[in-house]
Amino acid sequence: MTNETPNHSTGRQFLLMPEWIRHYEKSWAKPDLIAGLTAAAVVIPKALAYATVAGLPVQVGLYTAFVPMLIYACLGTSRPLSVSTTTTLAILVAAGIGEAVPDGNEAGLITATATLTLMVGAILTLASALRLGFVANFISEPVLIGFKAGIAVVIVVDQIPKLLGIHFPKGSFAHNLLAIFQALPHASLLTILVGALTLVVLVGLEHFFPRVPAPLIAVAGAIAGASLFGLAARGVGTVGHIPTGLPAITLPDFSLMAVLWPVALGTALMSFTETIAAGRAFVRDGEPTPGANRELLATGMANLGGSLFGAMPGGGGTTQTAVNRSAGARSQAAQCVTAAAALGVMLLLAPLIGLIPHATLAAVVIVYSIGLFNPAEFRAILAVRRTELVWALVALAGVVLLGTLQGILVAIVVSLIALAYQVSDPPVHELVRKRGTNVFRPISAERSDDESFPGLLMLRPEGRIFFANADNVALKIRQHIAKEKPAIVVLDLSGVFDIEYTALRMLIDAEKKMHDASMVLWLAALNPGVLAMVQRSPLAMQLGRERMFYNLEQVVARYDAGRRHEGV
Repeated sequence: MTNETPNHSTGRQFLLMPEWIRHYEKSWAKPDLIAGLTAAAVVIPKALAYATVAGLPVQVGLYTAFVPMLIYACLGTSRPLSVSTTTTLAILVAAGIGEAVPDGNEAGLITATATLTLMVGAILTLASALRLGFVANFISEPVLIGFKAGIAVVIVVDQIPKLLGIHFPKGSFAHNLLAIFQALPHASLLTILVGALTLVVLVGLEHFFPRVPAPLIAVAGAIAGASLFGLAARGVGTVGHIPTGLPAITLPDFSLMAVLWPVALGTALMSFTETIAAGRAFVRDGEPTPGANRELLATGMANLGGSLFGAMPGGGGTTQTAVNRSAGARSQAAQCVTAAAALGVMLLLAPLIGLIPHATLAAVVIVYSIGLFNPAEFRAILAVRRTELVWALVALAGVVLLGTLQGILVAIVVSLIALAYQVSDPPVHELVRKRGTNVFRPISAERSDDESFPGLLMLRPEGRIFFANADNVALKIRQHIAKEKPAIVVLDLSGVFDIEYTALRMLIDAEKKMHDASMVLWLAALNPGVLAMVQRSPLAMQLGRERMFYNLEQVVARYDAGRRHEGV
């Protein structure tokens, strides 16, 4: 169980004075300052890079690392969570605004982004009011793994042209791959060198010096190189002019909502899924566990506020949260420090940001996106169940072949199909007793010493029995009966937590057919909810109290008594 709020004060008091401020300890100040600055060294370069993934001016990444992070720090329940944007959200934004503004003009893209961020924030806030936090678990883990792996593939292919210094009209995944190969003879060797050096620096630092802020060092080195060697004049594409100062108020265009609502729903789902996953992954003993509905509100308000200042949709990032936590963050004050660093960059360092080569940002994106594709996760799924590996691969293919937005739909549909498959075919175990004990367990060829009882067939269905699986449960019961030909059939319902009207009708019909075939149906170990359902149905009258038992021990005792009475 998780608490939806870390403190049960009034909502007004919480908003005026966040819980972490009211309980702040002086000893936290230094580690929060260090952690906030360390996280900023990772967050800011990555935010710039993710803005380019979305097809937006790089300063939008700075705005996203500023306003949403401050708002979340005031409202969120996770102490170390670092909120800006992520690889997944950036590629979703690209899909949405690319459709809303097909000509790609900058003013239109910024307006569409503000509109999309506003919609994402409104969806998350409404979901909080409706207490839809359970949606965090809506997409199964294997499907989410496949979805993120597909995102990684799409992003890497999308960034390769920037590493090579080539340009072509973007299209489908297959079209982009083909265009890359066709444009290889026109690649810029100097751009390739810049990208390759950035990749070497990033990978080398991450491997040998994991505590060093690799993105900051790589970007700073690229800025120095661009200035020293005049890379822009030598044909290496750079970011260009960046406006200095605070972000301007950006108003949404409500006419775009009809186009943007599908991607807004998908982005809201992924924002919340990533936020709650990152928040819960780094909780320490004694800290409040992030409550799903409270996180919906905090993330929603962060996006609503960010939309007014030109930010793209945001959420909690696992990598930057890990950096924040490992650097010693004790409270949300660390996020305020990170946001202040982003503000400082906007006010003082904008001209330097304009010198960053596009190849450098592409390298940053690739290094921190490729981790979304983890073959070990697919191997782990395969080791458990081959079917779930298929679901993961379908989700991956959906993103790569159909597009990111359609990939979310594929992921959701696959998750629902997976759920339907699991609940539609529940197991029905034949039970035997471990000799000399009162332990009843499924029959197994490896346990030949277990006791069975002539003429007594004990079956244990598992899970909820309802209209979607009642026929399958009935079929399995009939198969066991046909094989054993018992006089008494016992259904141990201890593993059934709910039974629905259709399933009750199945049991009523089964009891009649057994009676006509000179067999008797007994029920055992009904939990209170299932017992109440049976008692309200005609089945209770058919069975009577004498054919419903507290547990299987009572069943065997009645069976033995009947055998003794018959003189067997």
